[in-house]
Amino acid sequence: MKLKNCRVLITGASGGIGQHIATELAQQGARLGLVGLRQDALLGQQTTLKKAGYTDVHTVSADLTTANGRQRAIEEIRSALGGIDLLINNAGVVDFHEFSNQDPAMIDRIYQINLIAPIQMTRQVLPGMLEQGSGKIVNIGSTFGSIGFAYFTAYSGSKFGLRGFSESLRREIDGSGVDLCYIAPRAVKTPANCDAVYHMAEATNMNMDEPEAVAHFIVKSIIKDKSTAYYGWPEKLFVRINALLPGLVDSALRKQNRVIARFAPKKA
Repeated sequence: MKLKNCRVLITGASGGIGQHIATELAQQGARLGLVGLRQDALLGQQTTLKKAGYTDVHTVSADLTTANGRQRAIEEIRSALGGIDLLINNAGVVDFHEFSNQDPAMIDRIYQINLIAPIQMTRQVLPGMLEQGSGKIVNIGSTFGSIGFAYFTAYSGSKFGLRGFSESLRREIDGSGVDLCYIAPRAVKTPANCDAVYHMAEATNMNMDEPEAVAHFIVKSIIKDKSTAYYGWPEKLFVRINALLPGLVDSALRKQNRVIARFAPKKA
């Protein structure tokens, strides 16, 4: 996909991977619509990009767990850019917790942000893309959406759902001129992770990537028109093994899960 003058709406653009995706897209000449919950962070990102010479940057602060928030974000970005060629569903919530004691409100939020919001955002922008005969939807998933990870149960479930949605819709719109890409990073060093995650990652030697590197991979995958892309080795291999021999992965993770359990919060 050519990104020069491409009209992009990216969610979760106020921090983490999202802000670095926005920078990479700006460097490719894209026109940007940044959507996030924190207005101050969005304006800071906009100011940084404009100081670097990227002036076609627009922001909308919106709560994507609500229909009104999603609709307003799409309408304002569509109006500012004159349309939407690329939707990047990047906003996400992660919670490291023992599931039996996880806050029910947090479980709801994880599914609303990680699954319902991207599905509904896609539903709202897709008719316009189909009408113009071009466009791309990019859903940012996770390796945890292919390998169920203990103590990230709700998060893994939401990403499994996003992967299934992406696969189904990609097949449905095949040949329409509109593409769909599912991109799955492994663990990423972002403020979304609590301290317990970093302590656990150190104890288990979990690979965690810098958000800049992941953002570069995501934009590169978009340019190359990948339909599915996984970031990180040997995680890409584990995804294949888990799909064929999940029982083998169960056994391989059993010892590691006992270590993870020592760090996972037990109370909501």
